[in-house]
Amino acid sequence: MRKVTYGAACSLDGYIARPGGEVDWLRWSDDVQRLTSAYWTAVDTVLMGRKTYDAARAGGSGAYPGAANYVFSRTLADDPEPDVRLVRDDPAQFVRALKGREGGEICVMGGGELAQTLFDADLIDEVGVNVHPVLLGSGVPLFRPLARQLDLELLRWEPLSHDCLYALYRVRR
Repeated sequence: MRKVTYGAACSLDGYIARPGGEVDWLRWSDDVQRLTSAYWTAVDTVLMGRKTYDAARAGGSGAYPGAANYVFSRTLADDPEPDVRLVRDDPAQFVRALKGREGGEICVMGGGELAQTLFDADLIDEVGVNVHPVLLGSGVPLFRPLARQLDLELLRWEPLSHDCLYALYRVRR
């Protein structure tokens, strides 16, 4: 069965963006580039909610090259670009079927709404976070309220440049 990972960069108080969606506080580094490059070698599928996709497109990187890109939305009219497939189906059903197919790892990008649905359906296997040393006070949360407690097991952690910290957890079942 394919592995599904939810990950994002977040502030120490658990936000992935300011209230207006800005991520000007993120600190990019060679460490992050190294981690990101290593991770993407195993990923062949990217899942995004519409808001995350809109933010990625505004930043100039809607579709991830070399990966199957799926955007979950009930409001978009058509596939938003040639390399992106629009999914209107129930996300849990769709991802459950996707996990059962042959392929590489599956990445759930950004936004907590899609992740919440997949956590509640017990479909996310790992959580990776790049914690930045900033307290935003408010914004877009990394996690939305879940239907139940999820216990995690630390797989690895690594200090990064700019006082950031990367941690990877496995969902305990």
